[in-house]
Amino acid sequence: MEILEVIQGDSPLILAMPHTGTRVPEGVLNHLNEAGKTLRDTDWHIEKLYQGLMPDVTIVRALFHRYVIDANRAPSDESLYPGQNTTGLCPTTDFDGNTIYLDGREPAPEEIESRRNEFHAPYHQAIAKEIKRVHARHGVAILYDCHSIRSVIPFLFEGKLPDFNIGTNNGTTCAKSMEISTSDICSSAQGFSSTLNGRFKGGWTTRNYGRPDNNIHAIQMELAQSTHLASEELPFDYSPQIAAKIRPHLKSILEELTSQALKISKKG
Repeated sequence: MEILEVIQGDSPLILAMPHTGTRVPEGVLNHLNEAGKTLRDTDWHIEKLYQGLMPDVTIVRALFHRYVIDANRAPSDESLYPGQNTTGLCPTTDFDGNTIYLDGREPAPEEIESRRNEFHAPYHQAIAKEIKRVHARHGVAILYDCHSIRSVIPFLFEGKLPDFNIGTNNGTTCAKSMEISTSDICSSAQGFSSTLNGRFKGGWTTRNYGRPDNNIHAIQMELAQSTHLASEELPFDYSPQIAAKIRPHLKSILEELTSQALKISKKG
C-alpha cells in the first residue's frame, strides 16, 4: 500500500496534507466498527480544493487515514491543547467522542509504535527532506499545512467554526509579515469569517518545523468544510460551485506567501 504522495516543485512553497488520505490497511480496517469505517473525520477533498492554485509548489500528502495514525500529532502523543477535548496519535474515538473500534480491538502500545514507524515517521521524513531541499535552493522555505474540518462539532468546540482558521502558535512559527498578510486576506474575504490562533493554533507539523529565525516558516490553515463541500455529512461530496468562492482567496494567500519568500531569497 502506497502511503505517501510527494510532488516536487521549484518554488519556496510546500503544501502539506496530513489528513486527506483514506487508505487503511486491512488489519486495521477489520478492527474498526461501522462508525470508524465511515472515515468521517477525513479532511475531505482538500487536494482538489488546492489543485492548480499555484504553479510549481511542492506537495507532501499522506495517503493513509488519520484513524491509522494522525500525522499531525506529536509522536510522543502529548496533547497540544491541554484541557480541551481532542483525539490522540492513534485515535480511538471520532471528533464526536464516539468509539471507532470494535470492543477490545483498540491498538495496544506496541501496535501504536509499529504504526508510528510505518506511517508517521516516513511522512515527516518526507516533509523534512523537502524543507531541506527547498531551503537549500532558495534560502527560505514556507510550509503551508492544509486542513479542513466540519464547522459544527460540539465535542471539540462551541458554536460554529469560522471559515478560515489560521494557526501560527501565537506568532512563533512564521514571520510576522506572513501572519499579518494571511490574516488580512482572510478577514477581508467577503462572505467569509476568519480567526487567527483561535481553537486551532497549529498542530505538531506547524510547531515542529516553523523556525522563522532560520527562514523556515510554517502556517496551518484549517478550513470549515462548508466552504467546499456540498454537505458536511455523508457522502461528503466536493462542490466545485461552492469551492469556487473560496479558491481565489486561497490563491491570494499562496501568492502572497510565495512573493514574500522570493523577496527574502533575493536578499540572501
